Amino acid sequence: MESLEIALHALTLMIEPSRLMFLSLGVLCGVILGIIPGIGGLSGVAILMPFTFGMDPYTAFGFLLGLAATTATGDPIPAILFGVPGGAGSAATVLDGLPLAKKGQAGRALSAAYMSSMMGGVFGALLMAVLLPVMRPIILAVGAPELLAFSVFGISMVVILSGKAPIRGLIAAIVGVMLSLVGSDQQGASLRWTFGSLYLYEGVPLVPAVLGLYALPELCDLLISRTAISGMINKSVNSGMLQGAKDCVKHWFLILRCSWLGSAFGAFPGIGGSVIDWLAYGHAIKTEKGAKDTFGKGDIRGVIASESANNAKEGGALVPTVAFGVPASASMALLLGAFQIHGLTPGPAMLTSHLDVTYSMVWSIALANILGAGLCYLFSGQFAKLATLRYTLILPAVLCIIYIGAFQENRQWGDIYTLLLFGVIGWTMKQLKWARPPLILGLVLGVTIERYLFISIVRFDGAWVWRPLVLFLFAAALAGFLLPLYRDFRHRGSTVLESFGRPVVRPSQLVHVFLLGLFTFALLDMGEWNESSKIVPSILGVAGLGLVILCLAVDLFWHPVDEDGIHMDLESDTGHLSKREIVTRAAIFFGWLVGLMASMATIGLIPSIPIFVVLFMRLEAREKWHIVLAQALCLTLFVYFVFDRTLHLPWPPTLLGWAVPSLQWLPSV
Repeated sequence: MESLEIALHALTLMIEPSRLMFLSLGVLCGVILGIIPGIGGLSGVAILMPFTFGMDPYTAFGFLLGLAATTATGDPIPAILFGVPGGAGSAATVLDGLPLAKKGQAGRALSAAYMSSMMGGVFGALLMAVLLPVMRPIILAVGAPELLAFSVFGISMVVILSGKAPIRGLIAAIVGVMLSLVGSDQQGASLRWTFGSLYLYEGVPLVPAVLGLYALPELCDLLISRTAISGMINKSVNSGMLQGAKDCVKHWFLILRCSWLGSAFGAFPGIGGSVIDWLAYGHAIKTEKGAKDTFGKGDIRGVIASESANNAKEGGALVPTVAFGVPASASMALLLGAFQIHGLTPGPAMLTSHLDVTYSMVWSIALANILGAGLCYLFSGQFAKLATLRYTLILPAVLCIIYIGAFQENRQWGDIYTLLLFGVIGWTMKQLKWARPPLILGLVLGVTIERYLFISIVRFDGAWVWRPLVLFLFAAALAGFLLPLYRDFRHRGSTVLESFGRPVVRPSQLVHVFLLGLFTFALLDMGEWNESSKIVPSILGVAGLGLVILCLAVDLFWHPVDEDGIHMDLESDTGHLSKREIVTRAAIFFGWLVGLMASMATIGLIPSIPIFVVLFMRLEAREKWHIVLAQALCLTLFVYFVFDRTLHLPWPPTLLGWAVPSLQWLPSV
């Protein structure tokens, strides 16, 4: 009863007008940052933290958590409307959100995303409020072996996310894990696959990779088809909004389950917010009736599952941060700085003498999700109409923002190169029906798996394998790997002998040849590494090589394989065009990107924006001059005031600034 009284007291503190005003301001900033791809809440928390010095702890944490908790509420807006994840945690939302927008149901998808985000966030906060006093022994019992097992279980989801091509999914996941191991190795002090590039010492950056894999292929297809995202829109956007809310009420139990998953996995450091939405999406595929046939094609349940888990994770991440001072996410790591600013120490005191501050954080997350959803609903009618605009009106603005978002990872030119490289890889995978989610999961979880494997071996020798939770999770992961393969083999078993024939060579098999070369090179390049640095990459390289050979044999001899395509990834809307037209227009799209990058390197990003907008809109569709000039001016001013004057981003160096130092006072030069 005492805890309940303290919780109610904390609520009365948080709904005082002054504190509610700062909480609302944080929510507004969070939603805006969520809409802008690649920026994320981490930058926002870092920017706002200095402004909390003069605040009391309740107001300060409400201000910061209002932003951190609602970034994920704004994330689905670009994901649904343009196929551009606002953050890595909304990548799964693209799979069903964008197809719904293409069907003219953008309002419904956005509404379902807001409502499920709100319900998931509130549920996650309330669940943590109830469990906070009893979670301490549970989290203390989870060590490196259990975190390793959780990560392996997350990787096992790749087969589920690969639909009708489980072997391809495993190969893509292995490539993702190997990409995550690029850079300086902490165990063996070796430089792995850096090719002498200083940029790769820290590994492959996640944000440019995610934007490249998911954002650029969808925008490329938009240019190839030369249409609006949606050729139609509901006569009443409000009716679509109402339907989305009804969908959430109808599937309340799915929201409850996915929110629990988000909260639970969010509480464990190292799992990462970039994985939680995929885990929930995979759970929905396995448990929802008919999901395997409809997910990835515009099923509202896919949006609901992803977004409810995505928002619930903040409540879970708060537990280890408050109880032990161990941040479960990057934004929570910054929150520890706010603890120091206000003279608070994470640990037992936060669950006893400062329990009112802890509950005020819980209420902040719950209230922020309600306010964030309300704010998004307020403007959703306008958001939904964006999907009906011509591609020449959408692409210039979105591409410029994507370049800025990708640049935020390391703030080096390498981020732009990574964006373009993964854009080509993502578009190729989509055209050849190789699922992209496994590659992302592997890239996110690879380092975690290797790190916790070495910690487990050093601390526990071989005994860690026999810990009960480890055994259970490994068994679940093994079942996740093998059952889809078994079902696929059994499904094809009756037709294997009938379909077996002479080898049939197709252009798509060049991907297998490329992968054979890639894995072979990766294995041969390990010669000078330390032994401890070779263990995990060697296992992955050999496994990948074997799976590619198996996949190539299947593709050569069993001809009906994958004729129906795959689930769990977006279908391309370019099937009505010839292959030559598709490749030509794709080359034009990436040519525009290279041209923009070259202009950025020469004169800077901000001066390049009006030039790019004018050339693109005039050459692609001969848009009217007043529309072209208005968009060029508005976009340039937006980038200048938001990113240069407000966020003070350090722009990459340019050739003009190097050649004429006196011009470096110009923005981004």
